[in-house]
Amino acid sequence: MPFLDAIRLALAQIRVQKLKSFFTLLGVTIGVMFLIAVVSIVEGMSSYMEHDFVGKLVGVNTVSLRHIPEIGEDMSEAEWREMQRRPRILITDVEPVVASLPPGTLWSAEGYDNVSMSSQWAKPTMLQASAVEGDYFKIREMKVERGRVITIQEMALGTPVIVVGQEIASRFFPNLDPLNRQLKVAGLPYTVIGVAESQGSIFGLSLDRFVIAPYRSPLRHVVNRPLVIDALKIKVAGDADMTETIETIRQVMRGRRALRPAQPDNFALETSESALTFWTGIKSKLVIAGVILPAIGLIVGAIVIMNIMLVAVAERTREIGIRKALGARRRDIMSQFLVEAATLSTVGAIFGIVIGISLAQVIAAVSPLPATVAPWSIIAGVFVGAGVGIISGIYPASRASKLDPILALRQE
Repeated sequence: MPFLDAIRLALAQIRVQKLKSFFTLLGVTIGVMFLIAVVSIVEGMSSYMEHDFVGKLVGVNTVSLRHIPEIGEDMSEAEWREMQRRPRILITDVEPVVASLPPGTLWSAEGYDNVSMSSQWAKPTMLQASAVEGDYFKIREMKVERGRVITIQEMALGTPVIVVGQEIASRFFPNLDPLNRQLKVAGLPYTVIGVAESQGSIFGLSLDRFVIAPYRSPLRHVVNRPLVIDALKIKVAGDADMTETIETIRQVMRGRRALRPAQPDNFALETSESALTFWTGIKSKLVIAGVILPAIGLIVGAIVIMNIMLVAVAERTREIGIRKALGARRRDIMSQFLVEAATLSTVGAIFGIVIGISLAQVIAAVSPLPATVAPWSIIAGVFVGAGVGIISGIYPASRASKLDPILALRQE
């Protein structure tokens, strides 16, 4: 039987036996659906992590000095408790570190915590406030929509002024211009001098809920203990070597803490590579989960297809006998049933691809998870579907090809 005729026959079987075909295709459809949906979400999150997440939160060409890693690491509870005992980064560490780097290197000392905020027009709410010093706005590439940023002089004097995010402005100053109005931060009066441009969101979490004040203002006593900062961020110049910069900072901090050569670092240095490495670990686990779920559906689908094809062989025994009597060879019979099985499975895969793409888009629309449909996943879905059909059809096709034509013709 010609290849196209075998496909037409398989499609005709689907139309004639709709209920049986539905159950035949169901397993493959579900398996491929999960494959497409999971791959789309993982690909979307990968693109998001590599571009938006690193740029918005970690910073490109930026090194962060902290007392413990902000980005998760695999460690035991005992190791985590031990890490919590590390000495904190101090504002007095800033000058020696910055002095060791090339002139013009951008830096920012930062301390932050959730504190109570209120205004004349809004009740107190716990939100994040940051006390900063140095080139914070340049490193973050933060621009203001209204007003201005905090000047070097205001940072040096600890002037009680703040730059706020869009959400802070709308929440505490509804339908008002917040500039030159007071916002109480941890009970301390601060004057709003700037409203930042929208920073967008990450995984559905708004990046516009922030207040930025000078480190030397009274807020520093609220967000941290005296002299303590949460992070020192260094912006590496485009022509500077990141590895060399990290090693310079490491040696300065080890010297300041009098660490012997055999002793490990008791501080953390993080870069955008750290974030991507962390994400790679999560991604591998998601991929494993994403393979297991479709595999279960495909195995079930393969078993169903094999059984349905065995039933088809039994129902069409006389047809097989007639074809053999007319000169059909074993390989002709076998190829007919293999093509039918592959066609059935491929149709199920196509349904799975369509549903999987739709499911990924729905998930992206109703949740913070991004989704990107990778063309290779669609191609893989088709080949997986066809492969499942061929594998599950081998035994029924072989059985059909081995039927004795005389015995088959006697079949009623």
